[in-house]
Amino acid sequence: MEYLIHIAILISIYAILGLSLNLVIGYTGLLSITQAAFYGIGGYVTAILLTSTGMNFFLALIIGMIITGICSLVIGFVLSKFNDDYYALGSFGFNVIIYSIFLNWQSLTRGPLGIPGIPRPSLFGFTFSENFSFLILSLVFLVIIYYISRFITTSSFGRVLKAIREDEEAISVFGYHTLWFKLAIFVVSAMMAAVAGSLFASYITFIDPSSFTLTESIFILAIVILGGLANNKGAMLGAVCLILLPEILRFVGFPDDIAAQMRQVTYGVILIVLMMYRPQGLIGEYRL
Repeated sequence: MEYLIHIAILISIYAILGLSLNLVIGYTGLLSITQAAFYGIGGYVTAILLTSTGMNFFLALIIGMIITGICSLVIGFVLSKFNDDYYALGSFGFNVIIYSIFLNWQSLTRGPLGIPGIPRPSLFGFTFSENFSFLILSLVFLVIIYYISRFITTSSFGRVLKAIREDEEAISVFGYHTLWFKLAIFVVSAMMAAVAGSLFASYITFIDPSSFTLTESIFILAIVILGGLANNKGAMLGAVCLILLPEILRFVGFPDDIAAQMRQVTYGVILIVLMMYRPQGLIGEYRL
């Protein structure tokens, strides 16, 4: 039972990451590969505040969101100078920079040693120490993020984002300052990722740079693409599939000496087949 609860918590966290990135890629058409950096900033800020000052988790989470938002505003402004493939390469570079900061700023982040002993959240004297209670907390945050995403994408603001995705020059003719729309959604997306980072840090009770590499950003991107671009439910479905699939493959009877390699190969083949026959994702509305 504890194993299933653990998987459900991870799905909740990655579903939040999927929803956040889908706003940028699916609805706005900006190919960002830097979501793990914002995920990490939120996690590290929360971890540092909880272990160094004893601050309440929810206050630390808000501060983590604000700091992540400020960082994403700067990064987003720089990335706005690029288009298409160069935008993706620029976001790639920023992910590497943020990861390097996590790894080398040892006086603050403890570098590769990481930050241990991160406490679980507490609210009105109740501590979410049990995994089941933490799952409930994660699901509450997931529902909040989902409805915020839904509100954004169904509003006039969301319609402008879709127009930017389809033809940015055309929407500019009607007087829309597209830069501010792209910066706004980039910041909102980053702050949502910071929530996931805070939850992850407090759940694992330990944080180190290895959780926020470029590979993690690509994994989050895969969640969005597999689930379906420009579909909030698709982002959550992608998280369910990509978290559950490797776990299911653990129970396939591969020979012991090659089990790990065969799981990876099978995992890769399944993803390739899905992309061949469903390039828009499982329930996507837009093809990248």
